[in-house]
Amino acid sequence: MIRKATAVWQGTGRAGNGNLSSESGVLAETPYSFKTRFENEKGTNPEELIAAAHAGCFTMSLAFVLQGAGFTPTELSTEAAVTLEADGKGFRISRSALTLRGKVPNLDDAAFVRLAGDAEKGCPVSKVLNATITLDAKLIQ
Repeated sequence: MIRKATAVWQGTGRAGNGNLSSESGVLAETPYSFKTRFENEKGTNPEELIAAAHAGCFTMSLAFVLQGAGFTPTELSTEAAVTLEADGKGFRISRSALTLRGKVPNLDDAAFVRLAGDAEKGCPVSKVLNATITLDAKLIQ
């Protein structure tokens, strides 16, 4: 399976701008620029998209892990906070912090945390990130 996205950019790194489009059409010439990446201008940025991908991938991975263990979640909610930091003359993504809150009937806290850890290790986006990945998992009653 191959998934595709396209970036188009005009101008310099600081003064230029671009747009991102995805094969599915969910992103359709979505603007991004220096200001959407390093300031708070409306638009997206690569780190936000990586965070969305990580949160979505991990949460689906956990749903499969729970299913395999005989549990059906009522709700799983994950936030991924991706950190971009200076690295010499450039930047690097140094961390993705996952914050998970879940409602899973008939499951105790210790088992939830263990299964969440298994899901994080099996998540394809976790595997592709060359960053420190942290996971804060809590079961909500």
